[in-house]
Amino acid sequence: MKQRTFENQHQQQWKTLEQWLDNKPKNQFPQKYRQICQHLALAKDRHYTPHLIKRLNNLALRGHQLIYQTQPNLTNKIINFIAVDFPNKVRSEAHLVILASLLFIIPLLIMFIGIQIAPDFIYTLIDSEQIKQIEKMYDPTAKHFGQNRESDSDFLMFGFYIYNNIGIGFRTFASGILLGFGSIFFLVFNGLNIGAVAGHLTQIGYIVPFYSFVIGHSSFELIAIILSGAAGLKLGWGLIAPGRYYRLEALRNAAKQSIQIMGGVIIMLLLAAFLEAFWSSNTAIAPLIKYIVGSLLWLLVLGYLLLAGRKYAT
Repeated sequence: MKQRTFENQHQQQWKTLEQWLDNKPKNQFPQKYRQICQHLALAKDRHYTPHLIKRLNNLALRGHQLIYQTQPNLTNKIINFIAVDFPNKVRSEAHLVILASLLFIIPLLIMFIGIQIAPDFIYTLIDSEQIKQIEKMYDPTAKHFGQNRESDSDFLMFGFYIYNNIGIGFRTFASGILLGFGSIFFLVFNGLNIGAVAGHLTQIGYIVPFYSFVIGHSSFELIAIILSGAAGLKLGWGLIAPGRYYRLEALRNAAKQSIQIMGGVIIMLLLAAFLEAFWSSNTAIAPLIKYIVGSLLWLLVLGYLLLAGRKYAT
């Protein structure tokens, strides 16, 4: 039988099967699956064109998966999201991630360097009472240094850090609906504040207490803030440049994509809160160990976002 005759004879049957596979039907499928396997065998035996054989082979593979594979459960979906979907989504929005990084890091560096040159520069952002509280927290001569908190206090602080971190991330993201300006504000504001605190504590010599505390969780927390800003900028850009869509529709599309980033951001902020409560605050761990672990975590998080799931990218 010539290939054209063979295709004309079964074309409608294959189209019907493709529609069924797209809709994941169950009724009468095993019979249709056996037929497509038979057609594939005939096409190979008769040496029909590679294009036809590939089409039938794809149908047979999809049918096999539908019959013999179960739907992925929640655990598998979460693992796939973390290992593949989230890092790929972050990389697909690289231009917004870079912009958000600049909006956060540049103000941070300006404030940090400015305080090293002119220590009183911190008072342009933080009042004297707040500065005293910050100094008290990281004073190496304070009694609380060298003493671990009780376990119930660790759990209370874990809850506080979750509330605080999620709040910062959500505000940075959700305010992007204000044409992106809200996200820009919170990125710059958080960068200035973090730069001010780090710069002041560095300038007065509280280096070890401060940096040994923050380095453990900072990779998750700071990168999560940047990604929250990128997701918020995505919302704003959907309104500013809707393209061929109505603005409301463009906003919906942008929100769907931004939520994927925010799902990963929430996981990162939960990890940051856990480390901050149970690792960073543990004074029994030597600062050198904290520096090593913290540096490795920075490399791990950056490597994950840059490399994870690449071979599955579409």
